[in-house]
Amino acid sequence: MEITDQDPYREIVRFLSTQHGAAEQVFRTLSYFAGMNFAARAHTRALYSVALMDAVCPPSTVFAAYDHWARPKEIQVNPWNNHEGGSATQVGVQLRALRELS
Repeated sequence: MEITDQDPYREIVRFLSTQHGAAEQVFRTLSYFAGMNFAARAHTRALYSVALMDAVCPPSTVFAAYDHWARPKEIQVNPWNNHEGGSATQVGVQLRALRELS
């Protein structure tokens, strides 16, 4: 919420603006859903995609999860894309990664 004012983060701000005193509980609950917190427990390889113009999933949050991933990983960086990411190009990357698994 300090990085972007886009939904879904803006929804949390709207909630907290009417629920004074609930911030600690809200952020404690949200910490259970942060991808970075699960990354260190990984048991398989991962293919990440990040769009550097994405205001919904800011790149720093994607890189945080990627950096904490405990197994082999790959990241596709899309410097000019927003939340749509690599779109059709990403499908090709995903298919290649799946072929490599078999």
